[in-house]
Amino acid sequence: MGVDLSEYKNDLSRWNQLARLVWMVVWGIFARWLPRSMGSGWKRFLLRLFGAKLASSSVVYSSVRIYMPWHLEMGVHSCLADDVDCYNVAPVKIGDHTTVSQKAYLCTASHDITKGNLPLITAPIVIEDQVWVAADAFVGMGVTIGQGAVVGARACVYKDVEAWTVVGGNPARELKKRELKS
Repeated sequence: MGVDLSEYKNDLSRWNQLARLVWMVVWGIFARWLPRSMGSGWKRFLLRLFGAKLASSSVVYSSVRIYMPWHLEMGVHSCLADDVDCYNVAPVKIGDHTTVSQKAYLCTASHDITKGNLPLITAPIVIEDQVWVAADAFVGMGVTIGQGAVVGARACVYKDVEAWTVVGGNPARELKKRELKS
């Protein structure tokens, strides 16, 4: 099932460009240099100041790159780890108890290759509760990762991932079902 791109509008206005510039400067000066173990509340404050919706227990590492914080939502005990690149031209929603590991790339935009001028197209990413997106994984636009799923290291996800499924590879394919043991 493909993504219906007609419902998504791109905001490439001057206001948006200015807001992104101010955001990058603020994050660079007031957060990026902080050690990993410091400033979680401060970083949440800065993100919320720019419109992010974060639970009070969300963790965002200082080296994370967030393109548009006003398109970010994170649940309780969710985490964006070292060097995650959150290119959220469209909304990114991260559920409760979910970890996006180091160097993962969340990409909500691409280009329409059916048109000669390659216009920007966008679609949101939804990562549900209890998900682990492992190191250096790529999650593409319009993807929903179901509850309890695991995206293996360096996997490239272009289609939805079913709940409680482990996927890996490029393109990502189902490796097995995830079963919790007590």
